[in-house]
Amino acid sequence: MPDLLTHVLLAYALATLLAYRHAWLTPAFVTLSMVGALVPDLDHISMIIPPTTVEALLGVPFAWGGLQTGGVVLLVILVGTVLVEPGERRRAFAMLALGASTHLFTDALIRVTDGRSQSVFWPLTRYQPPSPGLYLSTDIWPLVAATTLAAVAWYVVRHRATPDR
Repeated sequence: MPDLLTHVLLAYALATLLAYRHAWLTPAFVTLSMVGALVPDLDHISMIIPPTTVEALLGVPFAWGGLQTGGVVLLVILVGTVLVEPGERRRAFAMLALGASTHLFTDALIRVTDGRSQSVFWPLTRYQPPSPGLYLSTDIWPLVAATTLAAVAWYVVRHRATPDR
């Protein structure tokens, strides 16, 4: 998996370029897309709170790995959407979903031993689409590419004339 910074930079670049064309997409919404890019990696909380601790507290089997699936990511995004002012919920949902989608998409491109990406369609199906294997999770070039895209997006928005809206 690309590191967390890569996911956040890709979400920033995409949302910033979209903000260039859509006046409603303020910096707050760009930030919300970056927060959405963090959602699928919430499973890393297992380093702080092991699943065995949660199992002992709840008394049922538990695993943090579900946070990498599309269904659980959607639930977390819906919870985040409810926390936003009612008039802004559709836009907030769209930006959270944009960030989470870029994260899941880039994770699906990783070269893995079994050739399958994660279960992005769960709970609808357990199907794991084949991974094209474009890079290893330890490669540095996705971070370099994301940083370049973010810098280009920043430059385009800050130093170019605004388009006709």
